[in-house]
Amino acid sequence: MKKQKKIKNQKPVEKQKAMKKQNIVLISAICLVIAFALGSYFYKSRQATKLSFMAGENASTFVRDYSLTYGSDDAKVYIVEFFDPACETCRDFYPLVKDLMAANAGKTKLVVRYAPFHAGSDYFVKILEAARKQGKFWETLEVMFNSQHIWASHHSPNPELIWQFLPEAGLNIEQIRTDMNGPEIARRIEQDLADADALNVRQTPEFFVNGKPLPSFGYGQLKELVEAEIKANY
Repeated sequence: MKKQKKIKNQKPVEKQKAMKKQNIVLISAICLVIAFALGSYFYKSRQATKLSFMAGENASTFVRDYSLTYGSDDAKVYIVEFFDPACETCRDFYPLVKDLMAANAGKTKLVVRYAPFHAGSDYFVKILEAARKQGKFWETLEVMFNSQHIWASHHSPNPELIWQFLPEAGLNIEQIRTDMNGPEIARRIEQDLADADALNVRQTPEFFVNGKPLPSFGYGQLKELVEAEIKANY
């Protein structure tokens, strides 16, 4: 009888062992998820701290002496944007950033940096820099974005198509063709790409506000970070 009782009790014991194993697997999975989430959080925190430090100790990584800026020189909130003229999202963000600057006039300053990641888009950056010499950077940028769907259709830039639109910006076209190939412009593009790499910029547009990266990409996140920096500095 004792043997039979022992045999009958084997199944409940095996079930308990199986349940314990399942619980251990479940707890381990939960721990891994929590560890991943915490790791991601601390990485982003360290990244934000690192970039904030760089903004103070190595400001040139964010703003070079040749960098084009827009806004008040007395502004305490700097929005650094790395962009690509052939980037559709950059085109879509352009009016949004303009509105954000207008809503915070006197308190914000936009710093334009180049990250021509699309194939051949450095060609358009050279045109922009040449147009800047004629005091027509913003006019040329708007013409580029307005016609982008033609000269950069489906992420395939066709440089020659841009020239038919450039007269709309009031440019001296022949001078643009000469100036865009200057060595100084090539050096600026090279430096901006090096700074983009140092700041881990991998897509465009990429924004930094007073040296702080966005927690995640989006206009809402940009607006919130700008407003937070305004509140902290004014």
